Amino acid sequence: MKIAIIGSGMMGSALAFPAGENGNDVRLVGTPLDRAIIEACRATNRHPKFKKNFPAGCKFYQIEEMAQAVKDADFVIGGVSSFGVDWFGEEVLTKLPASLPVLSVTKGLLDTPDGRLLTYPAVWESRLAAKGIARDICAIGGPCTSYELVAHDQTEVAFCGKDVPVLRMFKKAMATPYYHISLSTDVTGIESAVALKNGYALGIALTIGLNQKAFGLDSELHFNSQAAVFGQAVKEMKRLLDLQGAGTLENLCVGAGDLYVTVYGGRTRLVGILLGRGLNIDQAKAELKGVTLESLVVAVRVARAVKVCCAAGKLNAADYPLLMHTDEILTEKKPVDIPWNAFTFETT
Repeated sequence: MKIAIIGSGMMGSALAFPAGENGNDVRLVGTPLDRAIIEACRATNRHPKFKKNFPAGCKFYQIEEMAQAVKDADFVIGGVSSFGVDWFGEEVLTKLPASLPVLSVTKGLLDTPDGRLLTYPAVWESRLAAKGIARDICAIGGPCTSYELVAHDQTEVAFCGKDVPVLRMFKKAMATPYYHISLSTDVTGIESAVALKNGYALGIALTIGLNQKAFGLDSELHFNSQAAVFGQAVKEMKRLLDLQGAGTLENLCVGAGDLYVTVYGGRTRLVGILLGRGLNIDQAKAELKGVTLESLVVAVRVARAVKVCCAAGKLNAADYPLLMHTDEILTEKKPVDIPWNAFTFETT
């Protein structure tokens, strides 16, 4: 098959590996911010962040060459970060043939003034519909770090969309002995689960920084506190998935798995540790200058939606102590003071 991947960041580029190793014709297209990456790929057949060459047959395109890359493609993979949502919607989705299937790996949620949380596929579909364009956007969710996918670490993800035959076509093209794909028609559930984990991973990482502050930067990791916050995070994620009408076991497990991998690797872990050590959010951002911090955006948006729902009597803020405290840290620059007792319960 012919697959065009638009966005040559780490995750978009990582997906070229299972796609290319399955014998597909893969075209990797850089965004306007990816020029140096595409130049490097053309010169070395390797992404600057990876230690492994691209599979044979991968071709590389600058954004001005997108039309050539998507010409006669069987489907497109959207590989932009959440900060590229508007650009992807305006500059890519509006220019693709209406019949060309699209599979997005972008994770995130937008909140509305009335407290709803919208997945990015829903946002794109709504904006396209306003322009008279009917298109269903499929998506990838689940625990997957780019560099481990490239290294062939066993990876379980879910492809979600409204059209099952299209999902099966994606799976046939992408599944490998190390890249295992479940299919779901619950786009809201899968996409909400994997977006919610970002803010909660930040909350768990706070405990790592707190322990470093108390026992030293080179001290052993303390897992009791991480596990306690992990458990509370899963509980709050389940309640938020219920709010989305999507609180199934499958969705929760996809989100919990993604939460686990995000805590143990990635940018969210870094900022959470710095906050736990005592830095405020401005100081932590300065320390990690140049690092994309999508988790901060998700946490604030979800907390804002929860507050609206609480004001309307739909939710109880006491059910979301971890989310509310994380929001205080980010928006009010309050010091980290994890509300441990609020996590306890009594069943009779």
